[in-house]
Amino acid sequence: MMSSAAATPSTLPISNPTPSTAAPTAPVATPAFRLFLSRLSDSVQRSLSNRRPWSELVDRSAFFRPESLSDAASRLRKNLSYFRVNYAAIIAAVLAISLITNPFSLAVLLALLAAWCLLYLFRPSDSPLVIFDRTISDRETLASLVLATVFVLFLTSVGSLLISALVAGSVIVGVHGAFHVPDDLFLDEREAGASSGLLSFLGGTAPSFASAAPAVIATARV
Repeated sequence: MMSSAAATPSTLPISNPTPSTAAPTAPVATPAFRLFLSRLSDSVQRSLSNRRPWSELVDRSAFFRPESLSDAASRLRKNLSYFRVNYAAIIAAVLAISLITNPFSLAVLLALLAAWCLLYLFRPSDSPLVIFDRTISDRETLASLVLATVFVLFLTSVGSLLISALVAGSVIVGVHGAFHVPDDLFLDEREAGASSGLLSFLGGTAPSFASAAPAVIATARV
């Protein structure tokens, strides 16, 4: 009995380590978000490098009343092509001032932007959205965000504030463009042809950035 007991090997307890679950990657730390910020920064820098001197924009000696409506329209068209980056900066400044002076609207817009980024645009595909133990699909998330955006822009004071700021900025640009004489401005055909469309205010980099945006979003969804 003693020999058989001695021959029996002692059993050692073996603990199976629990697999460690990797912490989900925050949307703001995803490569897609970093790529988006990098492209946005490059686009803004290239656009700002094409701006005209502000001293030329406010030169008093270049302001004269237009002789006719067609003369004002011709001046406006040429000035829009020449000062497009400066005009975009003016409109952006009017928007910024309007939002800063209305903290509630600014907070609502920032919350809406954060919801789009965190819940849809830059949310990793392996991190499903779960609310009250229910998994929300991407289609439901997108529909909810679109409805929230429509509600904020059209059914609150935020939309009227943005429209008012855009109208005020456009009036400033229109008055300047109609009264500033562009006879001494250098305009080549390529620059004049690139001035058509709203995104032309940002120069040639805006279309390329706009075309690259879907690729960045698609990367975030993979």
